[in-house]
Amino acid sequence: MNFFKALIPGIVLTWIISSVIGRGGSKGGFLDIHAVLIQGHSVHWSWPLFLAATGLAWFIFSTLD
Repeated sequence: MNFFKALIPGIVLTWIISSVIGRGGSKGGFLDIHAVLIQGHSVHWSWPLFLAATGLAWFIFSTLD
């Protein structure tokens, strides 16, 4: 259950950080930020950052439980 709760903060953190770095024109190096076209809207996304943010949130939720 903690994993599913950790998905929301992981998505939000990834979206915010990727948007800030991606709009500046940077790829973020290891983060590999790229623009994704969803129904005509461009969204910046990073899978490595998503995995790290979700793992961090999962760890925090697990230690609090």
